[in-house]
Amino acid sequence: MSVLHRAKMAFCSLSLALCAGLAASPAAAEESIKLAVVTHGQSSDAYWGVVKKGVDDAAALMGVEVSYQAPQTTDMVAMARMIDAAITQKVDGLVVSIPDATALEKSVKAAAESGIPVIVIDSGEDQVAKLGLKLFVGTTSYREQGMRAAKQLLAAGVTKGVCANHEVGNLVNESACDGFLEVMGANGDRTEVSLDPTDTAARIKAYLSAHPEVDGILALGAPSAANIVAALRDAGMLEKYKIGNFDVSGDTLTALGKGEVVFSFDSQQYLMGYLPVVMLTLNAKYGVLPINNIYTGPNPVMTADVEKIMTLSKKGIR
Repeated sequence: MSVLHRAKMAFCSLSLALCAGLAASPAAAEESIKLAVVTHGQSSDAYWGVVKKGVDDAAALMGVEVSYQAPQTTDMVAMARMIDAAITQKVDGLVVSIPDATALEKSVKAAAESGIPVIVIDSGEDQVAKLGLKLFVGTTSYREQGMRAAKQLLAAGVTKGVCANHEVGNLVNESACDGFLEVMGANGDRTEVSLDPTDTAARIKAYLSAHPEVDGILALGAPSAANIVAALRDAGMLEKYKIGNFDVSGDTLTALGKGEVVFSFDSQQYLMGYLPVVMLTLNAKYGVLPINNIYTGPNPVMTADVEKIMTLSKKGIR
């Protein structure tokens, strides 16, 4: 073998090695991308479990590492610490919900100022421009949804309605009740419930006993709605009330199909988890992001949609 031939062989081998290395580099780059999701809702919750499903599916599709964290209860101090930890870890992108801007502003702003692109989901749309964040993915304002819910209950024949808040202290929920009362006026009220079925049953029955004129109830989440429906059904009182709710679950879809619930607003929260992971991965790879907020709801669920959505709900997607 001539020296020239051996040189050509070596050059070809080197070229193949370089090509193989270049071909492998995009995958290696994707594997190194790390994202963090910090919300105020636990993945065990019916609503947030769907968000987490979207996060997990997008992470698998994009081949990136994503952590999902939430405090065990509505705890803004714990949330701020989780955001601070993500900054320390120098993640390539951060997804947050902002139910209390006053409590979380410092940490979220610090993330943006450190160069981490931040996408807000579910709550906190009004903080995007203020804190220098990228965009919002979620429903239209909860105040607007509260107004829309009041109009639907009135259209269904409700004369006196109450907004049942299961997460007191969550400014987003409070704004939903504010919108509800803006439309209902003197015919509206608000009360406190919780996510505990026994506690909710006691609270809602006590409230309705003290306010016999009330004939409509707005629940601000699927678990809350399910607890209220179950409590009133067990007490033989369900037929007296028109009930509307935010978000869907197996229980609320079943109730909707039976006519026990008048309407459900679907936030399509699977998209809230899925889309930010895809977008932040593309941003980390190519520096591209949408320039406008993305609204996932409210998407009204009608009785005719129940069967299809029930199938997706069992898969953790709706």
